[in-house]
Amino acid sequence: EAKPADAASPAQSDSEPEPADIAAARAEESAPAVAGEAPPADPIVAEIRLKLQEPALRKGAASDDLAAFEAFYGERTGPPLWITTVGFSAKAQGVIAEIRKASDWGLPADDFDLPPGSDLPATTAAQAVNEIKLSLAVLKYARFARGGRLSPSRISNLFDQSSNLVDPKDVLREVAASARPGDYLVTLHPKHDQFEHLRQALGKAVAAAKATGRKPGADGNVQRIIVNMERWRWMPRDLGAYYVWNNVPAYTTRVVKSGKSIYIEKAIVGQVKYATPIFSSNMRSIVFNPEWVVPETIKIEDLQPRLRQTGRGGLPDTSVLRDNKLSVSYQGKPVNAETVDWGRANIRAYTFTQAPGPDNVLGVLKFNFPNRHAVYMHDTVQPELFKETVRTLSHGCIRVHQPERLAALLLAEDKGWSADQVKAMLVKAKNSGVVLSKPVPVHLTYFTMAVNSIGKMETYADVYGIDAKMAQALFGKSELPS
Repeated sequence: EAKPADAASPAQSDSEPEPADIAAARAEESAPAVAGEAPPADPIVAEIRLKLQEPALRKGAASDDLAAFEAFYGERTGPPLWITTVGFSAKAQGVIAEIRKASDWGLPADDFDLPPGSDLPATTAAQAVNEIKLSLAVLKYARFARGGRLSPSRISNLFDQSSNLVDPKDVLREVAASARPGDYLVTLHPKHDQFEHLRQALGKAVAAAKATGRKPGADGNVQRIIVNMERWRWMPRDLGAYYVWNNVPAYTTRVVKSGKSIYIEKAIVGQVKYATPIFSSNMRSIVFNPEWVVPETIKIEDLQPRLRQTGRGGLPDTSVLRDNKLSVSYQGKPVNAETVDWGRANIRAYTFTQAPGPDNVLGVLKFNFPNRHAVYMHDTVQPELFKETVRTLSHGCIRVHQPERLAALLLAEDKGWSADQVKAMLVKAKNSGVVLSKPVPVHLTYFTMAVNSIGKMETYADVYGIDAKMAQALFGKSELPS
């Protein structure tokens, strides 16, 4: 066992002498201050600086958290944040109590290495260890609360999102300044109504699992709720006072104004092969009677094999272009498709365009929100597809039911347009874009649980298999139905 040590030095084992570098640092910390230098740190703070070099205390902590912690205590000359000569302060007790309730927020309470709130460490070394553990637990909780538990891209490359992390230096400053730092930690969770509905559903699901003797983490319903809560942590903190919400598993498009859904319609989303990506952007324009520029995947997979076939007179078979009324250009200049050697040509370098009209695949409206995925919302010339129950049918874009009503809502909000003005544009405009004065946030999401317009929680199929991947990553094993 370690021999008792005085209040200014840590306990040491007879068989494990203190490393020379730590001993030298300890001597430096306790040396008298030189004129003009900062006064020596509080003894516990000085001990924290030394103890933090021990690998066992650093294990499992994020590098950014460790760097912020070292900087914070490297500059601190006053007392430590949490520990006192008679144990943890009241503020520390509140923080410990809040972190122990992490499971109420869908976070793993067992993942936080917390010292006992009632602990009364007898030595400076023990006090330093408790201070380090609690501070690192606070930083970890802040990281998890803001979506840092998982990297979105680790789950799927469909997620063009990132965690909303708070700089750990700011977390330490905030908890140091707060009279109730436990309450501050709660503020880091998402404020979205849908997140709160899921949190309430989680409490009921956990109680139901316990009532049947199941561990909550091994219950499929609990897992589904938590993976959906986790995805809300990746969403923008502010969705906007007026925004468009496309939820892929629900096959729906909504317009939300001041928290109320004022438009809810069926949507068609990407096939599994051409899955719709998950991201947020700003709608900047609405195009009336748009032309359609063929995307690269369709060029490669649909046009190229047909064009490489031979037609009449040994010329390329360009019937696919005629059938779909596609014109061809190269570097902005029209090209006669029959004169191109499609067997050797780089089809990516050519542009294939379908003019506005009744057969245009985009229909009469296109909603642009610039993004690196070349995805947008649009009308369709196949309205019968909205009758399908499973609507994973597109090449990645969102096809919207009743797009005229959507355009009327957006333009009434942005420009004060009447429904008649929208109808007039639909009649006379050709590939004519109307730029929005104020961009409208558009959110493409993947939530398999969401509350509908009448307050009922609905569950949707995991069409891209993402819930299962997240459950595996979060719980080690997915209990979700396959």
